[in-house]
Amino acid sequence: MSVTTNITALRQTIPDGVTLLCVSKFHPAEAVAEAYRAGERDFGESRVQELTGKVPVLPSDIRWHFIGHLQTNKVRQIVPFVHLIHGVDSLHLLRAIEAESRREERPEPVRVLLEVHVAQEASKQGFSKEELLDLLQEGSWRDMTHLHICGLMGMASLTDDNEQIRSEFRGLHELFSDVKHRWFAGEPTFSILSMGMSGDYRIAIEEGSTMVRIGTGIFGERNYNR
Repeated sequence: MSVTTNITALRQTIPDGVTLLCVSKFHPAEAVAEAYRAGERDFGESRVQELTGKVPVLPSDIRWHFIGHLQTNKVRQIVPFVHLIHGVDSLHLLRAIEAESRREERPEPVRVLLEVHVAQEASKQGFSKEELLDLLQEGSWRDMTHLHICGLMGMASLTDDNEQIRSEFRGLHELFSDVKHRWFAGEPTFSILSMGMSGDYRIAIEEGSTMVRIGTGIFGERNYNR
């Protein structure tokens, strides 16, 4: 099926209030352009070089999300245009983003999500619950005026056990609600809970996700050799 057909079918399963992030990493600019023509505006990339190569050849009103593991020495390359940085997993990276945003003199602060490790796989990135709460309690992030912490993100375990997936998403939603109540009450910018991908997004939505990241379900299998 075509990208357009996939999006049309997918949209029927995503309720109002949940953002569809089209994960375009490892897919050509032509595929992104087709999704754009189908009405999509939010696209996610995981490699800085691939992202910076797509930006100048695609429409300027695309909202680019960086969803991979971001090295501090790559922050400068994406800060001028990135809409949202997912997967911030250290205070060190937060400080690097703040510094580059300040240097760039962006008209608006960089928007970021803090990544929480909820899966069983040790290879997954992110703060543990305890590390996240320690970071927020420590409070130095409050002095970062050139970035906004807009929510949390996380990935469930790669498993066929739907109850385990549901439990992990439910725990992340509970943590999101607790963090919002304790540190971001009354702040409308803290509103994103990004969880759920092609294989488990329906469960994620049922458990409170406000943003799902869909790649294969839109573009098909990735070409990792590009």
